[in-house]
Amino acid sequence: MSDSGNRTSHIRLTSHPGAGAPIRYPIKWGAADPLERGPVIGTVSRAGDRNTIGSHGGSYSLYRALAVSSGALNPIQRPDLTNTSPVVGVGPFPQWGTPGKIVSLDPFGHMVASLYGDLIAEGVDIRPTIAITKARLTVMELQQAIRDQRLKVDGDIVREGGEISVVKAAVDPVWYLPGIAERFGVSDEKLRRTLFEQTAGMYPELVTRPDLDVFLPPIGGITLYIFGDPSAIADPKRRLTCRVHDECNGSDVFGSDICTCRPYLIHGIEECVKEAQAGGAGLVVYNRKEGRALGEVTKFLVYNARKRQEGGDTAAKYFERTECVAGVQDARFQQLMPDVLHWLGITRIDRFVSMSDMKYDAITGSGIEIGERVPIPADLIPIDAMVEMEAKKAAGYFTPEAPPAVEDLLSTKGRPIEEY
Repeated sequence: MSDSGNRTSHIRLTSHPGAGAPIRYPIKWGAADPLERGPVIGTVSRAGDRNTIGSHGGSYSLYRALAVSSGALNPIQRPDLTNTSPVVGVGPFPQWGTPGKIVSLDPFGHMVASLYGDLIAEGVDIRPTIAITKARLTVMELQQAIRDQRLKVDGDIVREGGEISVVKAAVDPVWYLPGIAERFGVSDEKLRRTLFEQTAGMYPELVTRPDLDVFLPPIGGITLYIFGDPSAIADPKRRLTCRVHDECNGSDVFGSDICTCRPYLIHGIEECVKEAQAGGAGLVVYNRKEGRALGEVTKFLVYNARKRQEGGDTAAKYFERTECVAGVQDARFQQLMPDVLHWLGITRIDRFVSMSDMKYDAITGSGIEIGERVPIPADLIPIDAMVEMEAKKAAGYFTPEAPPAVEDLLSTKGRPIEEY
């Protein structure tokens, strides 16, 4: 029976192992051979094909569902991958087949058309989870840096009009649940149950399908910006400057005065460009983790609480106000962050443009060496962002000077909300 000529009206439940055919293409996570590892299949093209929990596209899978329900998208539409191949090659690297190195993304996600072309031709719906392209950035602050002669026009990386040439890669999350559990020091069973409960039972397979180890979570992914020769990133003989940046829409896009996110991001890009022009490579890793992965609504609530509290916004109570609203100071948990660095084959970062102790500890703890740590120049910090900066230094952020004392935190204040 059909409701549109394109699909049957019968609903196929996937929440029980015996409900359908056996998995036709099991995934052997961590195998260095992509054919042995197997493709990641997040859509139901035929009974037994799907070998993951969740759906491609992360949070955008819900928009796809709306498009299907409204009739704007054919539910059996397959992507035409002609001419979509990466503009530059990435890997394979030894880390791809090293157990435990990569558990939150598919290292072969940009190569599915070439690796699994025969299966795709047979009708198996295999989709890329990584795409790589080229672009040019036009950033006001970098054009000013050219005018100030901090950056030079070379015609290759920095163009005559002030545009910056870059290779971009978009990475969707692909979680290997046993590896995620091990990374966080919990059992696979506990992780699955917690994910099931905290998503209101959205994915019953988490607790009913122990035969499915791979999860396509409904969260944002990562964008990589590579400056200079991409092959230099994994070359230990060439220098690498890197900034790992967690999304802050209010500052990154709109230039908020309450945090250092955009100034530090721009500073990181500038340092990456300089490294690329010197013969090395620059890398900016942009993670979708708005509001310390607590969300923008929570972040704005915290802003109000900070500015309205008795005594005004102070560095001494910076983290406390977040915890009062959200129940936790930070939900980014950087344990998974180094995976994308291992995907790129990185073994050393010569200049790490970040003061975060959590990012530093996660990267070095995963086996990647870090040379110099580069703090944000003081003249780039907005006045009201000094509250955040002093609080973070006291909490463990890297600083060339001694961290602030308690009395310094009490004296570092921002404006109340009435003055905005």
